[in-house]
Amino acid sequence: MRCPFCGHDDTQVKDSRPTEDNSAIRRRRFCPSCGARFTTFERVQLRELTVVKSTGQREPFDREKLLRSMRIALRKRPVDADRIDRIVNSLVRQLESSGESEIPSKQIGEMVMQALLNLDQVAYVRYASVYKDFREAADFNEIVGTLKQEVG
Repeated sequence: MRCPFCGHDDTQVKDSRPTEDNSAIRRRRFCPSCGARFTTFERVQLRELTVVKSTGQREPFDREKLLRSMRIALRKRPVDADRIDRIVNSLVRQLESSGESEIPSKQIGEMVMQALLNLDQVAYVRYASVYKDFREAADFNEIVGTLKQEVG
C-alpha cells in the first residue's frame, strides 16, 4: 500500500480488525519512510458492477459516489454515520447479489429513494429533488403528496 503522505511504496500494517458490521477489515498502517499513520478499509467485492446511465453511457460502479449522495441528502439530519454506511453496504450487497453485472442508474436511484423513505423523510425529499430533477415548487408538492400516501 502506497503512503498517501509521501508516496512510499511499502507501508506496514500495525493493526487489523473487522468493522462493527463485519462488512470490511479496518487496517491501521504505518509508513517507515515518513512516520505517518493512516487507516485503510478492505471490502469484499463479489463482482465488478457497471452502471448504465440513461444516456446509454457505462461507467464502473463507485460505492463512494453512492455513499456521498446519501450523505448529502442526510446532511444535518439526525442519522448516525455508521447507519449510513450500513445502508450503503446493504445496497451494494443487493446489487452484487442480483446476478447482473450491468445495473441501470435508475434502479440504483430507486433503491436509494426507498432506503431514504424508510430512514428519513426530509432526506427522501432532498434526494428526490435532485434525482427527479425538480424544476418548480409544484414538483415538491407532488413528492410530499406521494410521501403522505406512502407513510400515512
